[in-house]
Amino acid sequence: MADGLYESDALAWSDQQADLLRRLAAGERVNDAVDWPNVIEEVQDVGRSELRSCQSLLRQALTHLLKLYAWPTSHAAAHWQDEVMNFIDDAENRFAPSMRQHIDLADLYKRSLKRVRAATDDAGEPRSLPETCPFTLDDLLDLDTDARTLVLKLGSS
Repeated sequence: MADGLYESDALAWSDQQADLLRRLAAGERVNDAVDWPNVIEEVQDVGRSELRSCQSLLRQALTHLLKLYAWPTSHAAAHWQDEVMNFIDDAENRFAPSMRQHIDLADLYKRSLKRVRAATDDAGEPRSLPETCPFTLDDLLDLDTDARTLVLKLGSS
């Protein structure tokens, strides 16, 4: 089914395809009308999107943790601390066990480290930051921990 709706109006296309799939599931013969290549791609993209969302939240948490460690006396420290916990909470809500094998925490840390090293703050020169990620995925997704505990782990690495 190549009527161009997929490219021109994703919402209308998705409504149309959902209706066709419901009809197909109910036993109606509409198989030829289903845009199978794009339906398959979109189904796969749902998982990829969730993974990217979780990774982004973890990277943001790491960035804020590194800022907290680098500039503990910054006027923004309380904000960064709140953000860390918000990002971790949101990442934990998005996380699914199958994501574990796809999340490269070392890469996320490296990206965060690069971002923080390029930043400046009113608190002056930053503390030296650890080159490698001292956290496990479980450390970051543990809702019983807090930002201060995670910052201490940065200092002990």
